Amino acid sequence: MAEFRAESITRNPGWWNAPVPGFGDPDAWLAITGLAPGMQGANRTGRPFTGDWAGILLFDTLAKFGFSSGTYDARSDDGLQLHGTFITNAVRCVPPQNKPLPTEIHTCRPFLVERLKTLPNLKVVIALGQIAHQSTIKALGGKLPKYPFGHNNLHRMPSGLILIDSYHCSRYNTNTGRLTAAMFEAVFESALEHQ
Repeated sequence: MAEFRAESITRNPGWWNAPVPGFGDPDAWLAITGLAPGMQGANRTGRPFTGDWAGILLFDTLAKFGFSSGTYDARSDDGLQLHGTFITNAVRCVPPQNKPLPTEIHTCRPFLVERLKTLPNLKVVIALGQIAHQSTIKALGGKLPKYPFGHNNLHRMPSGLILIDSYHCSRYNTNTGRLTAAMFEAVFESALEHQ
């Protein structure tokens, strides 16, 4: 991953090209865990889900449910603010082919653990995709077999936090119909029931 990032720095010296920090409200009751920074998205802009296809559906949905103010313009300086929610990733750096290796996921997990611990009002976590689901369960002290992944599955974690699964809002999932806007919105409706 470090080699891949070094190549990206050479090819795209004006991009972020570094571990991407979380983004959002430090008093959030809702956290969203994604997979990893996208090459053209967060790896370029330095803000999760900013500048790639997945960000369009995510930020449109956050706006619809009142979790944001301002206008998402696919730039980290667009003035967008999040309210009551915080976005982070299971993996902090862009992986080759957007497919992190198990060792990379494991190496980044302590950052996810610490990030979630910094949210004192956290009640609900939405995991976008199976890798985010698995990493979030482990970060919250759960055991994988007890918490099967499934779209809009709800899990009560040992800490009392609620974890809700969603298919990732990637272009592939939305173009194939695996995830529709209505399905994605249903996940946020579930989250609001546990605010």
